[in-house]
Amino acid sequence: MANPTVTVILIAITATAAAAAAPPATQYTNHTVGGPTGWFFNATTNSSFANYSSWAASQTFNLGDYLIFNTSTNQTVIETYNETTYRGCTPDDDAFEYGGGSTAFGEAQTIAVPLTLEGPAYYFSGAGDGAQCQQGMAFAIQVNKGLGLPPILNQPPPPPYSEPPSSSTQSPPVTVTGDQTPGNGGMRSGANIREGLFGILALLLLLLRL
Repeated sequence: MANPTVTVILIAITATAAAAAAPPATQYTNHTVGGPTGWFFNATTNSSFANYSSWAASQTFNLGDYLIFNTSTNQTVIETYNETTYRGCTPDDDAFEYGGGSTAFGEAQTIAVPLTLEGPAYYFSGAGDGAQCQQGMAFAIQVNKGLGLPPILNQPPPPPYSEPPSSSTQSPPVTVTGDQTPGNGGMRSGANIREGLFGILALLLLLLRL
């Protein structure tokens, strides 16, 4: 395997020259990693099936393009934007591992990786505790702006989740006390006065008759 440090320097020089000379992108491209060879490691010879750094140097990558890894579960696909992680061939917290959803050993799978950030990006296999990466299963690329991200890859993040209000939350009860119709109290008071006057007159008439 080519030394990762030398590979990074070469890819940077090549990418700069390619970006200056490459014609403007007119469409998005699917790049099949390794061409017809695919993304495989030969455990018998302890080497990669292809020179992936040379393959990457022959391509022009733009935002919105895809890397297509035709591989098997014997290899992994790890993406990082950290050169140190790439050179160390060891997945770190800033690396992302793509998978085909199968845990069976040796099962064929195709992994599609979108290119969503402009600038350098690094890919390697973390299988064998980094041994595959050290033996050639690694490459670096330079992603150009091209046509920019297509709408399907340029969606805003979803809004943060908000807890719905509890069903037990209710408005405070309203207490209604008695008849609040205006004027009832005044009418009731006037009737009491009249009853009192009639009572006094009846008493006076009774005294006059005695």
